[in-house]
Amino acid sequence: MATTGADKFMISLFAPTTKFTKFSSNPTVSTRQSWVLTRQSSVYRSITMSMNGCKGDPRKPLEMIKTQTFQPVSTPEMAMNLLKSAITELDLDPPSYNSGIIRLEVPIQQKIEAISWLRDQNNHLTRCFFSGRNQSIIAPDLIDDEPSTNGHSTIATSESKLVSVAGVGTAVFFQQSDPFSLDDWRCIRRFLSEDSPLIRAYGALRFDPKTSVSSEWKGFGSFYFMVPLVEFDELEGSSMLAVNIAWDDTVSWTWQDAISPLRPELRQISSVVTKLRKEVPKTVIISSNHVPSKSSWDDAVGKALETINGSKSELVKVVLARSSRVVTKSDIDPLEWLSHLQVEGQDAYQFCIQPPNAPAFIGNTPEQLFHRKRLNVSSEALAATRGRGETKSLDRQMENDLLRSPKDHLEFTIVRENIRGKLEASYLGLICFLLDIMLVGASYIGFVLNISCVQDICNMVLVEPLKTVRKLPRVQHLYAKLSGRLRNEDDEFRVLSSLHPTPAVCGFPTEVARQFIAETEMFDRGMYAGPVGWFGGKETEFAVGIRSALVEKGLGALIYAGAGIVNGTKSSSEWEELELKTSQFTKLIEGEKSLSLSRYEEMDNIVTTN
Repeated sequence: MATTGADKFMISLFAPTTKFTKFSSNPTVSTRQSWVLTRQSSVYRSITMSMNGCKGDPRKPLEMIKTQTFQPVSTPEMAMNLLKSAITELDLDPPSYNSGIIRLEVPIQQKIEAISWLRDQNNHLTRCFFSGRNQSIIAPDLIDDEPSTNGHSTIATSESKLVSVAGVGTAVFFQQSDPFSLDDWRCIRRFLSEDSPLIRAYGALRFDPKTSVSSEWKGFGSFYFMVPLVEFDELEGSSMLAVNIAWDDTVSWTWQDAISPLRPELRQISSVVTKLRKEVPKTVIISSNHVPSKSSWDDAVGKALETINGSKSELVKVVLARSSRVVTKSDIDPLEWLSHLQVEGQDAYQFCIQPPNAPAFIGNTPEQLFHRKRLNVSSEALAATRGRGETKSLDRQMENDLLRSPKDHLEFTIVRENIRGKLEASYLGLICFLLDIMLVGASYIGFVLNISCVQDICNMVLVEPLKTVRKLPRVQHLYAKLSGRLRNEDDEFRVLSSLHPTPAVCGFPTEVARQFIAETEMFDRGMYAGPVGWFGGKETEFAVGIRSALVEKGLGALIYAGAGIVNGTKSSSEWEELELKTSQFTKLIEGEKSLSLSRYEEMDNIVTTN
């Protein structure tokens, strides 16, 4: 009897996991298309030099980590003046420590959109933006030791919660061409403290650092994180302006090196905030093309299905992606795009990462990779896609089709159980999973169970619900929430390196799927489908960098999307899924108003099934 994809999934589910200190090793050589950049070298540049924290000693703690909060003021201008005075006083009486980081923050008694503030700043500066999402879909923590803060720390008052963060310049950045390692993580952690929860490093990692880097992604390295020099925090009902100052004599970056260029840079920060327009100006598309083309996509899907159905192949699922380049008559403003994506992305993460001499990587992703709050950790399984119906009845019909599809059930179950197996040492959900496999009509022939080789990350994992439908403005997915308890906070690196890449963006088994992608795809994914988010002393949160684009003058926009290929996949249906996933960007080019869930106000955002 032939071995099916579901059989192979069961056989390899408990295969021994290897010890890791890096995400990857030697580069994989493949032929990929590299987009030609036409930007001038002066378009993006770093105004102020900063230190690369990866050059420090990962095992030597900083001597000082401190946050100083001033009395609230009424306007951003008053906040900036107060920060300038504080910096002058600090310079007159500098800290006596050889290394440290100081955050100076001033609450502002009005709510101002962080993304509007960011758009009014000098776009020559390195910049970042990260917005959390509506957490109504999140299952409760295993141990709820504090009130929910939407994935962000409570600050200013018990009612003020961090909504969005915008930053310009870098107090310290972290970047290497080699894969992200345990020592790199430790170098970042040196600058973080639970006592200063809003000192955070924002950034992203490549989907696959084993592959060669194309020209459009060179400015990002294998990973890029930054602690902003100047930061604007949007809270629920108020705002906050902050400055971070970092120094470390061991990497030849003294207090004086950090403080000297700070005042000139602050003079470039605008205190005037202009609210972004409600409509994105319609523009003319000069050219557009896909990599791969439709015919090449059909060939790639056919190759994947042939491999999956091969009797000697271990491949069960592979996620193939597409890069679509759109060049428009007028330049695309990445922050303007992002602002409008926020309207229909209330249940998604919005992000922007732009290192020096690099395009802006922006996205509106619904998928959480993981969230850590002290020792509590959670992750999500998100897979299979349908569009939204124009009526309540049609929408429910599409939802039921998604729930009842054997192909989509298998694709989703692979994602959920893979995440569960990586988090939970002694996997107790085996019987439930066998029942899942039986429901899709797969034949189970046996598996190798080797619990002793599974690395302990969580003592137990709660999955609630096992399967549900998560509805977004344009699409709906199968969804599950997983929560666990870490043994210690040092397991954070293990969580990140173990969960990425999930079967939702890579496939299963991971290494087999990754190799297939490297040999088949004709473009560099870069940070697309990689982890994007932030590290903090008290909390850490990462999303999966899907529904994303790379935007730059001269380059236009590179819009990325992917689709999961399993036994039963139809090439034409997956191409339509790619079109659906990229529509949030293409509709903006066409000048269509952003959607929100309000048009489905009579429908449930989350529909739970048994």
